[in-house]
Amino acid sequence: MAERVLAPPEVRPAAPVRGKGSAWRGEAGRLLEVVALVGLVVTQPLLDVLGRSPDFFLFHRAPRADVLLLVALIAIAPTVPFALVGAIGLVAGRPVRAALHTLVVGLLLAALAVQVGRHLTPLRGVPLLLVAGVAGGVAAAAHRRWRALGRVLRVAAVGPLVFVGLFVFASPASAVVLPQGHGGAAGVAGAGAHPPVVMIVLDELPLVSLLGPDRRIDAARYPHFAELAAGSTWYRDATGVSGWTPYALPAMLTGRYPAKPVAPHYSRYPDNLFTALGGLYDIKAEESITRLCPPSRCEQPVSPEQGLGVLVRESGKLLRQVTAPVDSRIDPEDSYREQTRAEAGLDAAEPVPDDPKFRWDTLDDNQPARFTTFLAGLRPANRPTLHFLHLLMPHSPWVYLPSGARYAAPEDLPNDGAGWVDLARARHLAQLSYTDRLIGETLRTLRATGLYDQALVLVTADHGVSFRKDWQGRGLDAITHASDQVSWVPLFVKEPGQRSGRVDDRNWQHVDLLPTIADETHVRIPWRMDGRSAKQAPRGDGAKVFYDRPGEPVPITGAVPAPPAPPAPDPLIGTRVREGPAGGMATVANLAAFRAVDPARGELPALVWGTVPASVPDGTRLAVAVNGTVGAVVPVVRPDKGGRRFAAFLPDDRLFTAGPNRLELYRVGADGGLRPLTLS
Repeated sequence: MAERVLAPPEVRPAAPVRGKGSAWRGEAGRLLEVVALVGLVVTQPLLDVLGRSPDFFLFHRAPRADVLLLVALIAIAPTVPFALVGAIGLVAGRPVRAALHTLVVGLLLAALAVQVGRHLTPLRGVPLLLVAGVAGGVAAAAHRRWRALGRVLRVAAVGPLVFVGLFVFASPASAVVLPQGHGGAAGVAGAGAHPPVVMIVLDELPLVSLLGPDRRIDAARYPHFAELAAGSTWYRDATGVSGWTPYALPAMLTGRYPAKPVAPHYSRYPDNLFTALGGLYDIKAEESITRLCPPSRCEQPVSPEQGLGVLVRESGKLLRQVTAPVDSRIDPEDSYREQTRAEAGLDAAEPVPDDPKFRWDTLDDNQPARFTTFLAGLRPANRPTLHFLHLLMPHSPWVYLPSGARYAAPEDLPNDGAGWVDLARARHLAQLSYTDRLIGETLRTLRATGLYDQALVLVTADHGVSFRKDWQGRGLDAITHASDQVSWVPLFVKEPGQRSGRVDDRNWQHVDLLPTIADETHVRIPWRMDGRSAKQAPRGDGAKVFYDRPGEPVPITGAVPAPPAPPAPDPLIGTRVREGPAGGMATVANLAAFRAVDPARGELPALVWGTVPASVPDGTRLAVAVNGTVGAVVPVVRPDKGGRRFAAFLPDDRLFTAGPNRLELYRVGADGGLRPLTLS
């Protein structure tokens, strides 16, 4: 028997032991991949929105250091939690670390897929989230399988630096970070008097909101605007030049149509009203979301909320909009709100108006702080003075009742769609009634100080806003389908010594404002303007242009707009309730606000919102009663993104009493009968 010879066992080379240097290089590579993805998901979209919105920083009076700190936080901070996850994974071992990294990559890719899908597909909401989740999972698996994808991401880690560089050096907001020059051309004083100038620019006020059925100022609802019209020239065919304040206001104050998307900052518009009059006039300017008056000409002592914390908080809200799987008009201006005199800590010792309907004596803390400062400065002076105020009224957010009382409302309440657009317009009109009170205060102060007869007084608005269903807002669609509400604005010019009112229906465009002021003040403007003074012959045609984007004029046509027909008041409003059989359940989100109401504090629960069971069909009418009196009748609508199916506005202060108030909801039957709903 032959002896078997056993072959020696195969000796395999030992697997190389990875050194610490190799492990750290691998970890650094993973971190770079996360940096790249966070840059695409967070840094780029957020800096893109903020870079195109220099007014965000101007409104909050953000110094350069705070802007740069915010940009650094946006570029760096979102990566930190993922780096901590990686560190935890290292402690748990390589398999856990690899799994965690794949999970992180998948989540970030899914978040990126949400943003891409929202722009490229019709999917929204849960379907978009599901598709994005699948896409993120597939992409994460591919990343785990093929190293080439990781290498691409590591190269892309330079992205956040690029995005920061574009923001600092190339975006419109760069003017806030890198202002260039303060000089502007001064006007040349001509022969003639140089009267004081009082100029108020309101915001988001369509002319149609002021008009009655006869296309005149509705004197019953807006007595002080009617008083202003009765003593000034009303340019009834006046139109703004843009639906966006950062473009509209510079056009008004430079006499030039918007040409480039640059910041409303003195370094980008060195030639403007303030520099033109600044050599001859003292300047008292209260700007809001512009900074056109250079520091060499004026200071603005009253400001809204400031500080890095406010910038971070508001940027977080924008990020939620940017990354959400639903459509949303991302506009930082939606968050702008006038600070009240109480919030600013200003002295509230203003005299009480002679108006028994207006409880200013108890609600004066609600007066906007910059308006208070503006009023305090309306005094005659030895030198000609320009008193300028850009007031964010009646601009949203709508929080004022006609009396001056404030009320709370959800920030994400819809402004368009069935039911919601009517609610938005009602709130807008209530805030406009309060704005009318502010105009009355201005006129009273001007007369009390003797400045009224001496001064050139101008009151206008930078743009309007559409409340037309399906075309709500100020964007290009609203301009195209509802230009009468977006473009036409009120404009009143009272010349020095003018006593009687008149109407001028010339084709006025807001680039005509500075040439008109120059003629009235006898100052020659040393730069070319697109506008035409009201002292010149009117334009020969009715052609008008509007700019959704600078340099891209959109022709608009029309004449003095007719106000939309107001909805007929529901006959139930103002009646005492008469209950029928039980009608079901309802949830009121702010029910607790009715337990202790203190009208003297200037706050009332005048907006009620909530939901009803899905079994209640859309269109069902709900009557909302306070202390036994019906204050509103509203329809049940499809749930909004917050799950709300109704919201009712109660602008009549007389419904409320001090102490506990009884809120009741009723389902209105076809016969007009009321079936009470149990509230929770």
